[in-house]
Amino acid sequence: MSWNDFDDNEYEYVSAAERRRRALQKIEQLRVEGEDIQPIEPFKTRGIAKSFWGRSWCRHLEKFSDYENRLPRGRTYVRNGSVCHLRIEPETAKAMVAGSEMYELSIHIEPLAPEKWDAIKNECKGKIGSLIELLQGKISDEIMETVTDRDTGLFPHPSEIHFNCNCPDWADMCKHVAAAMYGIGVRLDSEPELLFKLRGVHHEELIAVDTAIDDLTAGKRSRRRRTLKTEDIGNVFGIELDEE
Repeated sequence: MSWNDFDDNEYEYVSAAERRRRALQKIEQLRVEGEDIQPIEPFKTRGIAKSFWGRSWCRHLEKFSDYENRLPRGRTYVRNGSVCHLRIEPETAKAMVAGSEMYELSIHIEPLAPEKWDAIKNECKGKIGSLIELLQGKISDEIMETVTDRDTGLFPHPSEIHFNCNCPDWADMCKHVAAAMYGIGVRLDSEPELLFKLRGVHHEELIAVDTAIDDLTAGKRSRRRRTLKTEDIGNVFGIELDEE
C-alpha cells in the first residue's frame, strides 16, 4: 500500500469500492436536487482514452515534466468512476471528485493565442475534407502534426492551465485535479469539439474557407440557371410558350 492509497482527510484510507459507493450516493442526491450531473463512468481499458483527440490530449499532458509525477495519481480515480461530475465550458472545466469527501474543483485553460490559431488555420487550409473527418481524427499525418505540435498546436502548455481544488492536499496538482484532467481526455473520445471550446476557438473555421468557395461557386451555377428567361427559351427552340 502506497501513500497514494490514502486520501487527504488525515490519511484516512478509502478503498476504490468505498469511493465508488460514496460517489454513486452523492450523484443520486445531486440529481434529486435537480442538478445536471455528468459523471465519467468507470472503465477497465488499459488506456485512458481511445480516440485520436482523447489520446492526443493525454499524451500531450504526459510530455511535460511538470505533470509526469502528478498525473498518475489521478488514473485510478478516473478509471473507477470517482469523477462524479465533469462539465466542460468555454476555457473552463468544472468537476466533482469523490475521495474521503466530495471535492469540487475548477480548471481554467487560457484561450489559444490568435496568432497560433491563424497559423493553424493557414496550415490546414484546403487539407481537411469535412468536419466529420476533423472530429473523427481522420486527417493526414501532416495535419495531425500541426494540431498536436507541443509548442504550436491546439493543446495548452502547463503555464496556460490553472486549477483550484477545495481538498486539503498541499500538492500543486492533487489527485482530484489529475483525475479531472484525464477525464477531459475521456470526454474528447465522444465530444472532440470540446477541445476547441476549451481553447476558445471554433473548429468550423478550419474548413470555413473551403465551404465558402463551395457556396460561392454553387451560387454562380444557380444564378446562371436563372438568367434564361421564358421568351429566350422560345427563341432558342423556335416555339411559342404559354405565359403560364
